[in-house]
Amino acid sequence: MTADMFSGAIFINQALGLNIYLAVILLLSITALYTVTGGLAAVIYTDTLQTIIMVVGSFILMGYAFNEVGGYENFQTRYMEAIPTLTGVNISESCYTPRPDSFHIFRDAVTGDLPWPGLVFGLTVQATWYWCTDQVIVQRCLSAKNLSHVKAGCILCGYLKLLPMFLMVFPGMISRILYPDEVACVEPEECLRYCGASVGCTNIAYPKLVVDLMPNGLRGLMLSVMMASLMSSLTSIFNSASTLFTMDIYTKIRSSSSEKELMIAGRVFILVLIGVSIAWIPVVQSAQSGQLFDYIQSITSYLTPPIAATFMLAIFCKRVNEPGVFYGLTIGLAIGLTRMISEFAYGTGSCVTPTNCPEIICGVHYLYFSIILFCISCLLIVSISLMTKPIDDKHLHRLCWQLRNSTEERVDLELDNWKEDQEPTYVDIDDKREPTEEPGCCKKAVLSFCGLEKSTAPKLSAEEQAELQRQLTDTSEKPMWRNVVNANAIILLCVCVFLHGFYG
Repeated sequence: MTADMFSGAIFINQALGLNIYLAVILLLSITALYTVTGGLAAVIYTDTLQTIIMVVGSFILMGYAFNEVGGYENFQTRYMEAIPTLTGVNISESCYTPRPDSFHIFRDAVTGDLPWPGLVFGLTVQATWYWCTDQVIVQRCLSAKNLSHVKAGCILCGYLKLLPMFLMVFPGMISRILYPDEVACVEPEECLRYCGASVGCTNIAYPKLVVDLMPNGLRGLMLSVMMASLMSSLTSIFNSASTLFTMDIYTKIRSSSSEKELMIAGRVFILVLIGVSIAWIPVVQSAQSGQLFDYIQSITSYLTPPIAATFMLAIFCKRVNEPGVFYGLTIGLAIGLTRMISEFAYGTGSCVTPTNCPEIICGVHYLYFSIILFCISCLLIVSISLMTKPIDDKHLHRLCWQLRNSTEERVDLELDNWKEDQEPTYVDIDDKREPTEEPGCCKKAVLSFCGLEKSTAPKLSAEEQAELQRQLTDTSEKPMWRNVVNANAIILLCVCVFLHGFYG
């Protein structure tokens, strides 16, 4: 979330020259406005609209960028010559010259900035966590009409994920060609003057291209595109974090909460989250040599492998149980936090001023660390599960891969406690009081604005509730649409393999 806020602040800073924190407050004010008032529905509708704007605007910028450097062939040649004017006497040449493997995805396993084993296996661990367990993604899948819609949405997302290489990475590299002294600066004083960060200014590459290259009308379009993108991410995080807090934490503290109380608690939690994120911005600004992408991936590498391990084993290994998962998650997260805190304490440094963090702690590339932590977490979960009591099959029907097609009735573990925890009794405070007069216009407007107005939805009968539950849990698909989405999944896989081979 902090990274998203920082990204948006960079755009506002480049376009309007505002202070980075003032830019963050402006961004958050607009974003929080329609998240608090609209909830998940507003987030999904705005995401859909903003996706179209983002893709169209990014294609236009890509065309302008390639036209500026004379096409793809000239782009490759000129990028390797993009060197800043001020390089300093004591600065190594490798700090300011483009890498020889700049146009390759798979880079040396030892000397590469993104080593290929880490790219293939380490990023797979992170991708498993994000695309399969992250609340932002899962919440969208659960809101789909049926299973075919879920699959189709994921495949469309996969097609869109093919575009950033051409719409973002290449234009960002062209920005270095056009503005080498700013984007590729290495002198700390110069970098501080250009972007406010002494460790490097690569983060301004894309916004610099937008602000300086495009004509007025298109510049406004592209700024709105990027702000839409960042606001889309922020609204998703706001909504998902609020849901997790209210349903998984707050209801445990106050099991008799009213719906109105839960709504207010969720919105207050969003405000707390915003405050913490703003305070974290200086860390993001100076982490990983000022490269925002590396910061995001490194934090993910330290914290998410235990979650990915838990998810994978819970699906494919029915012998896994709660004690194994609990201790595997706890120990795995403790190991990851040790690396993360050490890196923050010593600093990640830069090419010009390397960090003094001990080699045994920070010497392993973060993608390799992700693989190691994933393996340790898997080993802990499986070992502890094998030493403790297994879960009976009657509790696992349709919850794991081996029993996915089972038609037997599933008995929930600790049914009474499960019902108490998962279905807290919501007490509507208004029902306990004497009827009160209708609120005034101002109060009505405020309650409506914040989504706190009293619901007037009719109460469902037992039969209607049972039918609704059946529809929500129905995973059947129409054969034609199942074949369509499966065929598209195979096509997408083939395209991905081709692109990795072409740019490998």
